[in-house]
Amino acid sequence: MGCFGRTVKSNKRSEPKTTKKNDVTSPKKLTNDPNIVHKNINRDNQTQPSSDCLKVTLCGNVNEEVDTKEEDQLALDAKDTLVEDEVSGKKAQTFTFGQLAVATGNFKSDCFLGEGGFGKVYRGFIEKINQVVAIKQLDRTGSQGIREFVVEVLTLSLADHPNLVKLIGFCAEGVQRLLVYEYMPLGSLDNHLHDLPHSKKPLAWNTRMKIAAGAARGLEYLHDTIKPPVIYRDLKCSNILLDEEYHAKLSDFGLAKVGPRGSETHVSTRVMGTYGYCAPDYALTGQLTFKSDVYSFGVVLLELITGRKAIDNTRPRNKQSLVEWE
Repeated sequence: MGCFGRTVKSNKRSEPKTTKKNDVTSPKKLTNDPNIVHKNINRDNQTQPSSDCLKVTLCGNVNEEVDTKEEDQLALDAKDTLVEDEVSGKKAQTFTFGQLAVATGNFKSDCFLGEGGFGKVYRGFIEKINQVVAIKQLDRTGSQGIREFVVEVLTLSLADHPNLVKLIGFCAEGVQRLLVYEYMPLGSLDNHLHDLPHSKKPLAWNTRMKIAAGAARGLEYLHDTIKPPVIYRDLKCSNILLDEEYHAKLSDFGLAKVGPRGSETHVSTRVMGTYGYCAPDYALTGQLTFKSDVYSFGVVLLELITGRKAIDNTRPRNKQSLVEWE
């Protein structure tokens, strides 16, 4: 989700067994996967062993005003959703719901930035750290939930790269789940590439290539540097955020999954992603590989080159899909 400037609402399509509300407009999210960056439940010989779960040791300063009950809530969420629950100590700070309400003026409309599958996003200022931030608030009736929240915290707490958005902290208090990020003033790539007003100039070619290179470096870090390696699974224009100098940063890691290691060639999983960006072989077989992310990057690159959307339902049927465009 592109969530740090004015954004559009992402759209998802879940499997029949889920009870959460789902969006129906394009592009569409594919089905929900209960096995995201966690101890896997062996379904067949192709499923990666439980030893490949995401091992995270989070460390750093914790807000002294937050009691231990809130700190324990993330571990409870991880356990309840079958996500790896090694969360003793945290790199990201914890905030109370009250602190984030103050930061956003009680989530007033003037601070509203956009909305996606996770929920609404607000601009805020946290006085204690003297920083402008972006705050995502989980919509409990939306297409993402506690599982995606936990995965996001664990993945971004483990990661450290200039082309990945920085997670500053989170709130897990009662029924409230919120994520606090660095604020990205230019919002998502989608806002600068598609449906531009007549008064806005298209991105220069050098800027487009700069953005593509930044996204590629972020993806390379997830695949080749971070341990264990991670498959992003949701690379798209709305998830590439831009700072004031058009440096690209990948965001929204709720669908991330630990990739195959050793002699494994893939991870067997239910299909998830966004229609138009999902690799055909993964969509057909459920066999997830790092190449699935590479395919999605190729779609983004085509969008940068042509200025067209991955899926555009306003065009004739034979021209709606960018990768099938003749």
